[in-house]
Amino acid sequence: MKYWLIKSEPKTYSISDMKQEKTCIWDGVRNYQARNFLRQMNSGDLAFFYHSNTTPPGIIGLVKILESGIADPTQFDPKSKYYDPKSTPNSPRWQTVSVEFVEEFSKLISLANLKQQFTGDELLVVRKGNRLSVMPLAENVAEKILAMKDNFSPN
Repeated sequence: MKYWLIKSEPKTYSISDMKQEKTCIWDGVRNYQARNFLRQMNSGDLAFFYHSNTTPPGIIGLVKILESGIADPTQFDPKSKYYDPKSTPNSPRWQTVSVEFVEEFSKLISLANLKQQFTGDELLVVRKGNRLSVMPLAENVAEKILAMKDNFSPN
């Protein structure tokens, strides 16, 4: 099993939305490096759910990867802001995964708190200038975050 971090703006799709829907397709990723990380995900992997573009940003929950290698349907929809005219059903450029809600944390683990605990080499989300919406986490980092989720003061 591998660990990941996936980001979403709560106004677009929040942990509450995920909790209510129970499962979803993680669509709309249009960065090649993030897409390549999505391609590396496998069923059973866990992903930390990170709220971005909010105050404060941070990790708010956990989801499980159900299925990988799914062609992102938004790339084929001309009405979608994620439409890609160069992508075809026979040769899709964008893949995604389906995820399942696991847990909403009782407290958000803020970016400020993450920066106190990890370097940019340990956790990409704390690296200055990093805007990736999907990123891998080392097992020891994931375990430390899981241990932190109920044992810190938010800031």
